Amino acid sequence: MSGPLQDLRVLDLSRVLAGPTCTQVLGDLGADVIKIEHPRHGDMTRGWSSSTDLGDGAHASAESAYFRSANRNKRSVAVDFSTSEGAALIRKLAGQSDVLVENYACGTLGKYGLGYGDLRESCPDLIYCSITAFGQSGPRRSELGYDLVIQAMSGLMSITGEPEGGPMRAGVAMADITAGLYAAVGILAALTHRGGGHRGQYLDIALWDSQVASLSNVATSFLSDGRVPVRHGTAHPTIVPYQRFATLDGYLVLAVGNDQQFMRFCDAAGSPELSVDARFATNAERVRHRTELVSLVASMIARRTTADWVDALRRYEVPAGPIYTLPEVFADSQAIARKLTTTLRDRSGAAVSLLASPIRLSRTPVSYRLAPPSLGEQTEEVLEELGVSPGEIAEWRRSGVIG
Repeated sequence: MSGPLQDLRVLDLSRVLAGPTCTQVLGDLGADVIKIEHPRHGDMTRGWSSSTDLGDGAHASAESAYFRSANRNKRSVAVDFSTSEGAALIRKLAGQSDVLVENYACGTLGKYGLGYGDLRESCPDLIYCSITAFGQSGPRRSELGYDLVIQAMSGLMSITGEPEGGPMRAGVAMADITAGLYAAVGILAALTHRGGGHRGQYLDIALWDSQVASLSNVATSFLSDGRVPVRHGTAHPTIVPYQRFATLDGYLVLAVGNDQQFMRFCDAAGSPELSVDARFATNAERVRHRTELVSLVASMIARRTTADWVDALRRYEVPAGPIYTLPEVFADSQAIARKLTTTLRDRSGAAVSLLASPIRLSRTPVSYRLAPPSLGEQTEEVLEELGVSPGEIAEWRRSGVIG
């Protein structure tokens, strides 16, 4: 094992995406992550298969791509903690862990003596992170909510989509991913605090809070002037031209961020007079005259191919690019140079293709040690490390405490 967190153990009682995203980040950084799953059904995302997971009417892999996306570098232990023996086992693991991450509904783990209040005295150094839809306080604390609900209620969907269309969901589970990353940051902060001679602490992370925070400049603008933001499609509310345009053979995104870039764009387009037109000379005026300028730019862009425009705009140092499909993303020379994917071997020896971590550390790089595990793959291994006898393991398996 290697990495800056190689001496840490993380007890992962989370499922679906937000919690597993958090713990995968910690695992990539070297932590020993023990993923607790129910012996019979495990993490529910194991069964969330897409068409790419299927072959000849059957699963191409024991785990779905959804599960594989957030569960590498973990050891799966199948335990039913609704049993007294299973709960006792989790408490023992918690006592030997630095971090516990869970995303059950508020109060659920307390029913089994596994809430923060139950473990705080016996595990004073434990950093306990709870991830829920709406947090541990407030009138919605008991409400359930998947990413779609949070995208809707956070305001994200209200600003996503075409102006004349309805509110749209972002194409990936942004609320889950954002909450998972905030949780990882919070855990690292708590570990640093503990390293200064202090005790562990409790982290209350909400998908709702995280997604609202990620609205960033859009929400801050509303807080500043009270104007309700509207959908702009691919366009930017305060920068013009900054959107998708149709080319002769496809699409291009043009991202002109300042006046100098606009001048260079006009030169590249063969229309230098536009940059000195009073209506377009500054970004403020371009926003004011958005409709006229976008119409002019659209007519120019439509006359040449995407490749022609990308080549010309790169030479003139104007930010622009084609709209890639995923095959084009991973075929790009930059993706290859940056090694945006990695391959691991699962228990059967089959290759598992995964996205690589974007964290690049010069002295303590991330590592890819374990493929996403099959359900309960390391149960015996971890129990033996805890000193559980073979006889107890066999009895617990017979009684359904472990799988």
